[in-house]
Formats: sequence, structure tokens, C-alpha cells
Amino acid sequence: MSEPQSRVLVADDEESNLKILDRILSKAGFQVVTARSGPEALDRLRDDGPIDLLLTDLRMPGMDGLELLKAARTVAPESEVIVMTAYGTVEIAVDAMQQGAYDFITKPLEKRALLKTVRKALEKAHLLAENRRLREQVAAGATGTTSSMIGTSDAFRQVMETIAQVAPSEATVLVTGESGTGKELLARAIHDLSDRRDGPLVRVNCAAIPETLFESELFGYEKGAFTGAANRKPGRFELADGGTMFLDEVGEMSPAAQVKLLRVLQEGEFERVGGTKTLSVDVRVVAATNRDLGRMVAQRTFREDLFYRLNVIPVHLPSLRERSDDIPLLASHFVNKYAAKNRKEIRGLTDEALDALSTWRWPGNIRELENAIERSVVLCRSDVIGIEQLPSHIRPEGTGSSRRLVFPIGTRLRDIERTAILETLRHVGGDKRVAANLLGIAARTIYRRLEEERAESDESLDEEDL
Repeated sequence: MSEPQSRVLVADDEESNLKILDRILSKAGFQVVTARSGPEALDRLRDDGPIDLLLTDLRMPGMDGLELLKAARTVAPESEVIVMTAYGTVEIAVDAMQQGAYDFITKPLEKRALLKTVRKALEKAHLLAENRRLREQVAAGATGTTSSMIGTSDAFRQVMETIAQVAPSEATVLVTGESGTGKELLARAIHDLSDRRDGPLVRVNCAAIPETLFESELFGYEKGAFTGAANRKPGRFELADGGTMFLDEVGEMSPAAQVKLLRVLQEGEFERVGGTKTLSVDVRVVAATNRDLGRMVAQRTFREDLFYRLNVIPVHLPSLRERSDDIPLLASHFVNKYAAKNRKEIRGLTDEALDALSTWRWPGNIRELENAIERSVVLCRSDVIGIEQLPSHIRPEGTGSSRRLVFPIGTRLRDIERTAILETLRHVGGDKRVAANLLGIAARTIYRRLEEERAESDESLDEEDL
């Protein structure tokens, strides 16, 4: 069942269609608003509160469905739009999609297909609205926060709720999680949501600094402290004074480096290399690692006292496998990002491509997903990314140009024929003539099979629904 709060505006100049659609959608649990013309629908979008979905007929006098769609994109940009028409052509469908329609369905409408499309459109609308709400709640009072922290899954929301509570404090935070889960983005969110947001955020990759340079990089050095030290240089802690220090890959530090870091965390004081003056800094520390520091402490490869200094507030970032519900939102975000970067008009991904993304295990997490989407955007030659543009290791076996249908021995010939026709129609976007050519049958055979299918179904839109 749909969510009770879902509001659907139906625009159609035919009274009988409005009644049928109102009845079906209301029975399915939606709150339905109707309009008998494009201008009336536009007024309702403006005046009747938030509308989750606009379901509009294409051919209406005065203002047709495409004109209403364009106006709705301005008046109610958060509402999804589905266009209905009995005059289905590829050109009209493409035009509707380019103008921002979620989907395009043809009359006569079939009840099951109608409700499926409506529910999918509303699911997208609710996900986007929830994501906006969460990000606004977390980023209240901050500028530029969490622009890439996207998700609505329970696992993600728990992390963001913790961050919203922890960020305003001065406590040290230890962020753990697999590589590619977005630990640096989370550190930036903590900084941006804190009272230190106007101060610097200084990142130190502990794994990238050689042990011999660790002290001079973190604490700076005086002129003449060693060969090549021609001038005084401030260290990272000095640069972070009044702000936040992000210690990335903290589990990779050598034992000697751990000792030097422990002192500044304990006392907030240090000396530059070659100097005698003790310097004090006001720095909030956020550390991150993909290693199990507790196990490292037990193995005596990480100092126990440093671990407790860092692990005041532990925050674990879930892997993408643990928040697979967020994959469609993340994929959409990256499609928009790289389409704009590469100056391409790409409106999204096919259902088949989204299914493949949602079932992949993502060992490289969000970073791997981002790379896969960037590659797909670059290789895409149309306005939608299909499964053929995804990296080959992500595609399910047997997909792509050599797609196959497999049937168990003993499957009835009628069922094989029905499945082959329906799957081929889906593959070619519903074009019956193209499907007939691919199957080597007459187009009238497809029409006859579809009529038989419709006659057998009790889900058709008819006057019994009134």
C-alpha cells in the first residue's frame, strides 16, 4: 500500500477519466486532487499545498500536458510528473522526458501498470524529499555542509543523527569504516556543523608522511633546524589553530609518530623542530581509519593510551552494502554531477542499470560507485544510461547486447511465447513493429497476444471501478 500522505493531482479534461482515476487511486490509499484543465491544475499546484505527483493527460484544450509539465517544473519543482496519452509516439515520449517527466504511459490505461508507475514515481519523490529534509536538519545553521552526504537508509540516518548531536561539542571523534565510505566527507560535516566552521579544516594523511618527516610536518620547524631548512615553517597543528585537524588513516602511524601525537593531544602543546619555545594551539581533532584499532591495541601495534584519546566519540560509517537503499539516490547524484561536468544531457539510468547497481557488492564502496557512474556518463551516447554503459564486472551475467531468456524444460509453449513478446517489447520501449521484426513474427500476432493478455486480466481500467 502507498503512504497515506501521498498526494496525487490528476489533470484530465474528460470527466469519466477523472472519476475512474480518482476511484482507483483513492482505493490504493492516495489522497487525490482533480483538475479539469491545465490552468486549473496549475492553480492547484500553486494553492493546494504540496503535491507529490502530477498525473496529466497530454491532449487538453487551452494548455496541453507538455505545457503543464513545463509550468509545473517552475511552480512545483519537487513534484514528479507522469504524462498520459492515447497518442503515444516516441517523439512525444522523448520530449516529455526531456522536460522532466518521470514517465510516460499510454491509453487505454491498465490498472496494475498504472499503480506500479505511480508508486515508483512517488517512491522517488519521497526519497528525494526525505533526503532534503535530513540534510537541512543536519546542516541547520551551517553553510556548505554535507553537500555530498546523501542517503535516507536507517544506517545512514543513524550516523547523521549522531553527527548532528556530536558536532557542536569539542570532543575528539574517531570515524571508522571501510575505504571509500566517505570518512573525509563526514569529517568535513563535523567541522561545518561545529562552532569552528569559520576556522580552518586541515587534513593530514598519516599514511603518506614518512616517519622522518612526521614531526616537522605536524609541528613545523625553525630556520636552520636541519639541512635545507632555510626558513621557519609552521606545522599542520599551527595551521589548524582555531579549527579542526582531520587525521586520516591514523592506524598507519609508526610507534614513534604515535608518541609524538599523543603528547599534543594530551597537553595541547608542542615545539617546532629545532625550537625551544612551547606553542599552544586550540584544535579539535577528528581521526579516521579503516583498521580495527582495538585489535591493534591487543596486538601491541597501536598505543592503548593514544587509542583512548582518539576514541572519545566513535562513529562507524556503514559500507555501501549495509545501506543499499541509498544506491539510487547516490547514483542519481553522481549522474547529475558528471553530466554537468562533461556538458551532457543525461536524465538518469534505466531500471535495468539501477537493478545491476543495487545488486553489486561494492567492495570499493561509494568511491567505486562514483567511478562507475563517471565512466558510464562519459560512454553514454543517449539521454539515459543503460546497463551496456556500466563496467562489465557490474553487469549481471548474460546482460548487454547478448541478452537471453532462459526457460526450464517443460515450460508451456504459450508461456514461452508470452514472455518472449513481453520482454522484447520492454527491451525496445514498447514499439510493437520493432519487436515483431526482432521476433520474426507479424505485428498483428503481438497485438493479438496483448489483447488476449488484457482479456484474461481482471486488472483492466473499466467502468466496474467506478
